[in-house]
Amino acid sequence: MDNSGQRQSGSGGPDHPTEPGDRRPERPKEVGGGFLMGRPFGVPVYVAPSWFLVAALITWVFGGQLDRVLPELGTARYLVSLFFAIAFYASVLVHELAHTVAALRFKLPVRRIQLQFFGGVSEIEKESETPGREFVLAFVGPLLSLVLAGLFYLGMQTVESGTVPGVLLAGLMISNLIVAAFNLLPGLPLDGGRMLRAVVWKISGKPMTGTIAAAWTGRALAVAVLIGLPLITHSGGFGDTDGFGSVDSLTDALLAAILAAIIWTGAGNSLRMARLRERLPDLRARTLTRRAVPVTADTPLSEALRRANEAGARALVVVDGQGAPTALVREAAIVGIPEHRRPWVAVSGLAQDLKEGMRVSAELTGEQLLETLRATPATEYLVVEETGEIYGVLSTVDVERAFMAAMARPF
Repeated sequence: MDNSGQRQSGSGGPDHPTEPGDRRPERPKEVGGGFLMGRPFGVPVYVAPSWFLVAALITWVFGGQLDRVLPELGTARYLVSLFFAIAFYASVLVHELAHTVAALRFKLPVRRIQLQFFGGVSEIEKESETPGREFVLAFVGPLLSLVLAGLFYLGMQTVESGTVPGVLLAGLMISNLIVAAFNLLPGLPLDGGRMLRAVVWKISGKPMTGTIAAAWTGRALAVAVLIGLPLITHSGGFGDTDGFGSVDSLTDALLAAILAAIIWTGAGNSLRMARLRERLPDLRARTLTRRAVPVTADTPLSEALRRANEAGARALVVVDGQGAPTALVREAAIVGIPEHRRPWVAVSGLAQDLKEGMRVSAELTGEQLLETLRATPATEYLVVEETGEIYGVLSTVDVERAFMAAMARPF
């Protein structure tokens, strides 16, 4: 299972740039989401704290089953069970790495892989460009799980069934078959849901139509799991209640509720993000840019603000003797200067030099705009026309406000 993923206000009015209504934005820190285990293919792999709870549960349950099958192991059965839990999640990691390799092959950035409570998540930051790539990207995960199941089955043929290797290989084969089958269910956020989305996208020609179909199928699937799983186990659909993997009715209901909640929430999030992407084109650098006035580095702050107010501008750009922009005066720095000191403070002391990536095109929109800003974190950016002429200054405060407004609108 994997996730693909990651703001409209008017341009500058008569307010001057010292207006303190907007606080300086704080960019969120990179959240690892657990313990960093490595970086295969350059992608960080994290193990969430919830994994240890599940690993302990698997160790305890599988150890109980080993006591029936191999009673001679004694307490050593829990070491074997712990090995099984680790091997199972290693299989899940292979599943997620399949998604990651496919995504990198299609030049889609992958933020991280996280092993967590119920399996793993590959956080792919961009959508596939075609339904064919979307289908392949989704299918490779379950395919690798099926391949692993086949390999474990072949391994079973080389050992005796009543031995530790035989039991481990059988358990890993079954668990990988379950992972593959579960992820092939046709509903978001599962891989089968992404495959369904790709098929509907191909038929309709509209990715949003595919997302809606797969998301609502995912919600129907969540309801089916919530109701159906307890009924199947209660009726003995999984075999003898004293056999491998048995659970009582309360545990069945709890497991079904957790799975249903994960699927329902994931389907809703997928639908919400798809609808948000439909609105992202409304995020236009040209619309969000504040009008700016050029000033030289030695201009007193009070004089610079006077010129800005006369021009109805809300930003200041520091230029050299030839009129070329060299720095941007930071709004947060202006706010920190008391009014009585402003005639004695030059704008150069409040400016941030223009660095590579801080010049953005006025034509940028949507995800392309957000990706450009993410690539070079700053509080303000110089917005230029295609000719290189200064258009104004883009503040991340305005972008974030527009983005949050888009998210707040009812879907």
